[in-house]
Amino acid sequence: METKNEMSRGVVLWSVVVMMTAIVGGSRGEQCGRQAGGVVCPGGLCCSQYGWCGSTIDFCGQGCQSQCTPGGSDLSSIIPRNTFDQMLKHRNDGACPAHGFYTYDAFIAAAKAFPSFGNTGDTATRKREIGAFLGQTSHETTGGWASAPDGPYAWGYCFVREQNPSPYCSPSTQFPCAPGQQYYGRGPIQISWNYNYGACGRAIGVDLLNNPDLVATDPLISFKSAIWFWMTPQSPKPSCHDVITGLWTPSSADQAAGRLPGYGTVTNIINGGLECGIGQDSRVQDRIGFYKRYCDLLGVAYGNNLDCNSQRPFGNSLLLHPLISSPSSSSHR
Repeated sequence: METKNEMSRGVVLWSVVVMMTAIVGGSRGEQCGRQAGGVVCPGGLCCSQYGWCGSTIDFCGQGCQSQCTPGGSDLSSIIPRNTFDQMLKHRNDGACPAHGFYTYDAFIAAAKAFPSFGNTGDTATRKREIGAFLGQTSHETTGGWASAPDGPYAWGYCFVREQNPSPYCSPSTQFPCAPGQQYYGRGPIQISWNYNYGACGRAIGVDLLNNPDLVATDPLISFKSAIWFWMTPQSPKPSCHDVITGLWTPSSADQAAGRLPGYGTVTNIINGGLECGIGQDSRVQDRIGFYKRYCDLLGVAYGNNLDCNSQRPFGNSLLLHPLISSPSSSSHR
């Protein structure tokens, strides 16, 4: 005959088994997030704080790393087609090498693979993130000039390939360069270097090491590469997404370095080694100009700390080189 203590232990053990079964049953089992080099879960599943994919509160709740609203999302309510076209007004101008490439439909479809993108926080925060993303990527791909029709900030997304590029091949056992391939800047964020193409390709499920030009020939993959960069932290840097949506809390070291929540720290993440902490810089001002125009079109306030003039750049990341090489700031075009 069981004693009362034995029965209690049995109930506790059974509860643990049921709980573990529920957790495992709600999981697809693929690793993701920082534990797997920034991999995003398939099918819009949430990536838990421990690096596992699933759709229950255990995965999508506290500590969730990415895609914390399972099942995908549509940004059309935040940025309708006509607003997108007004923002990137001259992207299809015949003088732009990328004319006809960057489509609204590709942008919306790519965003669905990263459901937290443009879907974190209140409506103002969501709009501000879209303005920041398009502002930064417009600077990277700009074809504008001071006296351009409609102003310099109506000419984002004019380029898809870096001009006068280098091969950007670095020795790597994990992501070795494929014969005959070059890993120069392509797409909205101008992703560069073989290890970045490898990590991005692994995250979005495309072999970009052997096919890097897909970033310049497939609009969906091109936008995914940029959003992947935007959503992926690279220690000691937070993700651009976390900074602009207010999810990032600066450490005491960040505060001492002048790195505070706002658009300026996003610039620091992207190209701080060249543009930040050197006082007034025309490249930083160009990024801000795009951002302000887009926020105005979206009807949202800019927020604080727009520049990084007094910020110290982040320390070295785990990568050997900056995650991207900006053609506009590196004088490649």
